Amino acid sequence: MIPPQEASVRRREIEDKLKQEEETLSFIRDSLEKSDQLTKNMVSILSSFESRLMKLENSIIPVHKQTENLQRLQENVEKTLSCLDHVISYYHVASDTEKIIREGPTGRLEEYLGCMAKIQKAVEYFQDNNPDSPELNRVKFLFERGKESLESEFRSLMTRHSKVVSPVLILDLISGDDEMEAPDDMTLEHLSESVLLDVNRISRWLVEYGRNQDFMNVYYQIRSSQLDRSIKGLKEHFRKSSSSSGVPYSPAIPNKRKDTPTKKPVKRPGRDDMLDMEIDAYIHCVSAFVKLAQSEYQLLMDIIPEHHQKKTFDSLIQDALDGLMMEGENIVSVARKAIIRHDYSAVLTVFPILRHLKQTKPEFDQVLQGTAASTKNKLPGLITSMETTGAKALEDFADNIKNDPDKEYNMPKDGTVHELTSNAILFLQQLLDFQETAGAMLASQETSSSATSYNSEFSKRLLSTYICKVLGNLQLNLLSKSKVYEDPALRAIFLHNNYNYILKSLEKSELIHLVAVTQKTAERSYREHIEQQIQTYQRSWLKVTDYISEKNLPVFQPGVKLRDKERQMIKERFKGFNDGLEELCKIQKAWAIPDTEQRDKIRQAQKTIVKENYGAFLHRYASVPFTKNPEKYIKYRVEQVADMIERLFDTSA
Repeated sequence: MIPPQEASVRRREIEDKLKQEEETLSFIRDSLEKSDQLTKNMVSILSSFESRLMKLENSIIPVHKQTENLQRLQENVEKTLSCLDHVISYYHVASDTEKIIREGPTGRLEEYLGCMAKIQKAVEYFQDNNPDSPELNRVKFLFERGKESLESEFRSLMTRHSKVVSPVLILDLISGDDEMEAPDDMTLEHLSESVLLDVNRISRWLVEYGRNQDFMNVYYQIRSSQLDRSIKGLKEHFRKSSSSSGVPYSPAIPNKRKDTPTKKPVKRPGRDDMLDMEIDAYIHCVSAFVKLAQSEYQLLMDIIPEHHQKKTFDSLIQDALDGLMMEGENIVSVARKAIIRHDYSAVLTVFPILRHLKQTKPEFDQVLQGTAASTKNKLPGLITSMETTGAKALEDFADNIKNDPDKEYNMPKDGTVHELTSNAILFLQQLLDFQETAGAMLASQETSSSATSYNSEFSKRLLSTYICKVLGNLQLNLLSKSKVYEDPALRAIFLHNNYNYILKSLEKSELIHLVAVTQKTAERSYREHIEQQIQTYQRSWLKVTDYISEKNLPVFQPGVKLRDKERQMIKERFKGFNDGLEELCKIQKAWAIPDTEQRDKIRQAQKTIVKENYGAFLHRYASVPFTKNPEKYIKYRVEQVADMIERLFDTSA
C-alpha cells in the first residue's frame, strides 16, 4: 500500500504533466488555426496571381506574334532592298565599265577582265529576267566590243613581242662538238614571262567566255611567219658570211654519223665553195627547223588549249616545212638535170643532205607527232625522192663509164692517166664519205627479202658490188681506148699508168677494203695487170737489143782477118742499135709515167737489160778492126746509153 504522502506527490506530478500537455495541445491548436489561416491567405494570393498571369498571357501573346510578323517583314524588306541593289547594279554596269572598255586592256588586263566579268553577268541577268530591256543591248554591245579589244590585244602582244630568232642564237642551239655539246635543256625565250602570262589569260578567257577560236589562227599566222623568217635569216647569214669572207661560219653539227669519213674528203670535181655553202646552209636549216619547231610547240602549250594544240601546230609549221621541202626538191631537180648532162659531180650534193635528213628523221617524227598524215609524209617523201635520184645517178654513172666514147682527140698523147679514170676514182672516193647513204640508195631499189633482213651488211655488199662494177666498166673502157694508140708500147704505158693510178688510189683512200668485201683478189689482179703491161712495154726494146744479141753474130778467131761480109754485119749491128736507141729515146722521152716509183722501176729494169747486152757487145767488138772509122759506129759508151734511158718519160729533160 502506497503511503498517502507519496500518492499526493505523484498526483501533483500527474496533474502538472497533464496541465503541460493541455498547454501544448492548446499551442498546437492555435498553431493549426494560424496555419490554416496562412494557407487560406496563400491560396487566395496564388489564385489572384494565377488570375493575373492569365490576364498577362492573354495580353502578351498577341504582342509577341505581332513582333514576329514585324521582324519577318523587316527581313523581307531588307532582302528586297538587297535584291533591288543587286538588280540596280546591273543597270549601272554599262556606265561603270564603258570608259575602261573603250580605252582597252593595254597595261590594265586584270582590271579589264574584271569589267568583262561584270558585263557578262549583266548580259546573263537581262537575258534571263528582262530580255526586252534596252540595257541588254547596251551590255551586249560592250561585251562584243570588249571581246574584240581582247582579240586585238592578243594580236598586238603576239606581234610586238614575237621576234625573229637570230642566226647566231640558232647556231648556238644546234651546234656542238665532241668536247662540248650544246646543253639538251637549252631553250629559247620567245616571250617574256609577263607577256606570256597576259597572252595565256586572254587565250583562256576567249575560249571560256568569248566562245572564240579566231585568235588561234592569229597565233599560228604570227608564229609561222617568225619561224619561217628565222630559218630564212639563217640561210641568208650563210650567204652573207660566204660572200664577205669566202668561208661561211659553220659550227659542227654534233657528230653522230656512223659513216663519218676517216680521211679528209677529197675536193669534189666541178664543185665550188658557193655550192658547198648552199649544202651546208640547207643542212643547218633542217636542224634549225627541228629545234625551232620543238621550241614553238613548248610555247604553244602555254597558250593554246590542249585539244587545239596539234592542229594549230600543224598549221604553224607548214610554211617553214614546205620551204625546206621545196628547196630539197629543187636540189633533186638540179641533180636530175645534171644526170641527163652526165655531170655526176652535181649529184654529190644529194649525199650529205640525204645523210643528214635520215639522221634527223627520228627528231622530225617526234616533233611532228599528232600532225596530219600529209605533214608527216613530207620528209619521207623527200628522202625517197633523193634516194631514187641518187640510185639513178649511181647507175647512170656506171653505165657512162662503160660507154664513154673512144675519142682519139681526147686521148693523152703521152699515155698518162685518162680524165675518165681520175674522174671515176674521185667519184668513188666521195662514196667513201657516204658509205651508208650510198649503200642505202642502192638497197632502196632492191625488192629482195635480204634487203630488209640485213640492212647494214646488205647495203655494204651492194656498195662493194657497185664499186667493182664501176671499176670493171672502167677497165673495159680503158682497154678499148688503148687501141687508139698505134704503138703497142705506148698502149702498154697508157694501161700501166691507169691501172697503177687505180690501184694506188684504192689503197690510199681505203676503197680497197670496200672492194675486198666482194672481190678478195682485186689488189692482186691489178698488180698482175700492171706487171703484164710493163712486160709488154719492155718488148718494145727488143728491136734495139736484138741487134746486139749473141744470136746470128759471126764467129771469128782472134788475129784472123774478117771477111767483108762479117765486117758489114758488125757495122749493121752497131748502126741498127744506134738508130733504134735514138729513135726509142726520142719517142719515149715524150711519154709520161706520173708515178715516180714506177717510173724509176721501169727505167732501172730497162737500163739493166740494155747495159748488159750493150756492154757485152762492146766488149766483144770494140777492139775488132771491122771499120776504119770506129767513132762512126761506136757512138755511145755504156754509161751514155744508161743516161739516155734515164731521161725517158721526162718531158722536162
